[in-house]
This record gives sequence, structure tokens and C-alpha cells, in this order.
Amino acid sequence: MPIAPAIAVFQVHVSLPEGSAANVLMLVRWIHFLAGITWIGLLYFFNLVSVPLLKELDGPTRSRVVPPLMTRALWWFRWASVVTVLAGISYWMNIVTTDARNGNASPGTAIWSFFLIWTVAFAIEMGALMSPAEVLRKGAVFGLICGVAVFAAAYLYLAINNDGWESNRLLSIGIGGGIGWFMMLNVWGVVWRMQKKIIRWTSENPGGAMPPALAKQARLAFLASRLNFVVSFFMLFFMGAASHYPMFGK
Repeated sequence: MPIAPAIAVFQVHVSLPEGSAANVLMLVRWIHFLAGITWIGLLYFFNLVSVPLLKELDGPTRSRVVPPLMTRALWWFRWASVVTVLAGISYWMNIVTTDARNGNASPGTAIWSFFLIWTVAFAIEMGALMSPAEVLRKGAVFGLICGVAVFAAAYLYLAINNDGWESNRLLSIGIGGGIGWFMMLNVWGVVWRMQKKIIRWTSENPGGAMPPALAKQARLAFLASRLNFVVSFFMLFFMGAASHYPMFGK
């Protein structure tokens, strides 16, 4: 067998994109994926493994397990949420500006409506959590309120950004990334605020019965975490649909 054809079998052709823009965007997207896997993986760990397990532990065991486990896990959890969202938004901004340039339009509305609408959705959730009306924190009622808020936010974002130049990627990430923004605000605004108090108290009162005020905060953290768990399914769907399941826009 000639040597040249034999060598050709093992040759591959690799052609990296020229210029820095494509490489930077790929790096940002890669960071987004890595941080997102860390964040959502820990979210699923908390809801599917950690919470059920901790309920089965007695007080002294829980006081030994909770502080070191949750301190480390929540550090990765909350900072992974920040990196995921910031990297995702920077990548999405490139999509928005490219679509706007191709459509001879301004990207302003697509951007400001994203932050405004999804922050208001989070404010509605916070209103239910912090309301003096205990009924609003009942599982079914709270879920209905937040479900309506998230659905309304998605619908409103599509309605406002309906000028014809917006691509499916822009709009789909506008919803999926918006849910991600909502989830990150939940992590920092509710889950971490409540959990650090629980961790501190647990480490200082080994085996003690949790006081009612702290038990209420634990309930708030649970509701926010469980809400993030549920809406993450929709977030992941719309993020995947951005490139693989055209539903909106061009």
C-alpha cells in the first residue's frame, strides 16, 4: 500500500474562524455552558437530593452536615448563577445588535424591555413571599401567582418586540434568558439571604429546635428554590429552541 494514501487516512482538516470576534463569542458561550451546568446541577441537587435527605436527619447530625455542606454548595451555586447570566447576556447582546443592524432598527427596546419585564416578574414573586397574607405562600396559590407572572412576562416580551426584524434566537433567548435573570434574582434576593441565616443559626445551635421566625425564612427559601427548579425546565427549553426550534420572528 502506498505511503501517501495511508497517511491521508489519518489527516483531518481544521479551519478556525479568522478574526477575534468569533473566538471571543465561542469562549463566552463555553463559559456560559460551564457555569450553567454548575448552577442548574446544584439546583437539581438541592431539590432532588439535599432537601429530602436533610429532612431525615436528626438535629445533631443536621447541625454537623448543614453548615459545611451548604456553605460550600451555595458559594458555587450563587456565583455560578452570576457567571451564567452575565455570560449569557453578553452573548445575547451580540445577537440583538446584529439583528437590529440587519433590520436597520434600534436594539434599545429589546434590551430595556428584557430587564424591566423580568425584574417586575421577580418583584411580583417577592410581593407574594413577603406579603402579610399567609395564603399567598400556600404552595398552589404561590405557584399560580408565579406561573401567571412568568407567562405574562414572556407574552409581554414577545408583544413588545414584534417589529419584524427580531430573530427567533433573539426572542427565544429573550424568554429563556429572562427566566434565567428571574432565577438569578431569586438566588440572591431570597435563597441566599435566607440560607445564610439558617446556616449561621444551625452552626450556633447544634440540635436545637428552629425558632418560628427562622422556620418561616426556611419556608421562603424552599419556595424560591422549588420555583427555580420548576421554571428551569421552561428556561432550558427556550434556550435550546433559540437555535433548534424556530417559533418566533424570522
